[in-house]
Amino acid sequence: MDYELSEEHKLIRDTARRIAREKVAPRAAEIDVTEEYPEDTFQVYKEAGLLGLAIPAAYNGAGAGTLGLALAVEEVSKYCNASGLMLLLSSLSTQPIVIGGTEDQKHEIVGRVATGEIKGAFCLTEPSAGSDAANIRTRAVRDGDDYIINGEKSYISGGTVADYVVCFARTAQNGAGAISSFIVDSKSPGFSVARSDRKMGVRGLPTAHIVFDNVRVPPDRLIGHVEGKGFKSAMLGLNSLRPVVGSRGLGLAEGCLAYALDFARKRETFGSPLTDRQAIQFMFADMAIQIEAARHLVYHAAWMVDQGKYTREYAHHLSMAKAYATEMANKVASDALQILGAQGYMMDHPIERQYRDARQLMIVEGTSQVQRMVIARSLIEEDLVYN
Repeated sequence: MDYELSEEHKLIRDTARRIAREKVAPRAAEIDVTEEYPEDTFQVYKEAGLLGLAIPAAYNGAGAGTLGLALAVEEVSKYCNASGLMLLLSSLSTQPIVIGGTEDQKHEIVGRVATGEIKGAFCLTEPSAGSDAANIRTRAVRDGDDYIINGEKSYISGGTVADYVVCFARTAQNGAGAISSFIVDSKSPGFSVARSDRKMGVRGLPTAHIVFDNVRVPPDRLIGHVEGKGFKSAMLGLNSLRPVVGSRGLGLAEGCLAYALDFARKRETFGSPLTDRQAIQFMFADMAIQIEAARHLVYHAAWMVDQGKYTREYAHHLSMAKAYATEMANKVASDALQILGAQGYMMDHPIERQYRDARQLMIVEGTSQVQRMVIARSLIEEDLVYN
């Protein structure tokens, strides 16, 4: 395996780094306080061509793969995790269509997301079905040629600004094979955002509770025009983007380390810089070790996805990257806050916000416990062998 980034990937990284410093960083604190979606940041991404990084070129995307997207998300997340999530959503809301949709659906929906013409959201989680996604209760019932969807979806990132959602609903009574996926226009009668959740962190990207009340969906909005394929496409979509969630953690940790190190160089205690204290030096060393370990896991997992290796037999590698990088981000953010002391606890410094943002990462797109279930299963079934 070649560990050197391609010239295309370096260009993506450098472009995202410049945008992160010039456009994202100055807005990060404000959007956290106002809890408003930063449409201006979306437009910057759109103009720079960052929205379609992982989307195939055939559908107006850059075709830079999951690694290209992960690199951009990493750079942005150094300053604002909500803005990093915004980039990820362009792929999360299109992956089920890329994986299982018809060519018409891919060109109409995926192509328009890649160019920033429309925004989407991924509607899987429900009030009573989070990790246990196979037991969702939202139903889609045939009514002539159409489907009528009824149910509720919770914690839907970007749901308040979405032009369409990919909705997973039960079309038969039992089992994962009973779930289908639909493209639903957010302006459809019966579709409503019941509320925008008040969150601990990642406040600049609203999270919605969505209600489907007799929403009529024409048959050409059934993804792939085939029932029963929704659960598989949801799991494959989540698998393929776990490295990118890891890159949100990687970028956040890098931002925390950089800020804390700059602070410690300037902060004097007992007549000399804080960096002279061995206890602090060891904390920085541990942070750096953890970040580099996470980088290798995330980049390798993203590379695997780009090789088409994101099905069940490879899922443990993707879960390792997601679990380690997001837990590492929480540890590094905590240590960075500790280094700043009382100042780190104050909103005057970004560490306070990053500390709150980091906590979301161990929950979304499969909790740390779910990732361990995947890894343990692979050990027991011998997809992952160490002897």
